[in-house]
Amino acid sequence: MSTKPSLSLRRHIKASPARIFRAWTEPAQILKWIRPADTEMLHAEMDARVDGRFRMLMRGASGEEHDVSGRYLEVVPDARLVFTWAWRSTPERESLVTIDLRPDGEGTLLTLTHEQFFDEAARDRHQQGWNSWLDCLERYFA
Repeated sequence: MSTKPSLSLRRHIKASPARIFRAWTEPAQILKWIRPADTEMLHAEMDARVDGRFRMLMRGASGEEHDVSGRYLEVVPDARLVFTWAWRSTPERESLVTIDLRPDGEGTLLTLTHEQFFDEAARDRHQQGWNSWLDCLERYFA
């Protein structure tokens, strides 16, 4: 049995777990902080409850739209989100994202784990994307 690629990223964010949790689960906030270079967030919808769904639509500098959605599997307010992740262009490549939030000094230690990638190339693209998003989150709370 082969193991599918995964990644894990950690960041210390200067905000409480409650504020960060809301930033990940409230569409109005998603539209404000997810602003990586050359990408515009066009639409976000979140129903952050077990079996609830989310969808985000982005447009890159080339004009190409990127549509991602999934289903929440675990929702622990101010502490943990677990959700599926699939791009509209490759729905058969569903993966799993876990965001853990732990109080840490005057902020929060955020651990993002993304598992069950189709291949290493997909993992590497997502690692670059997630790092960009986490940079945006840090700036949002700076």
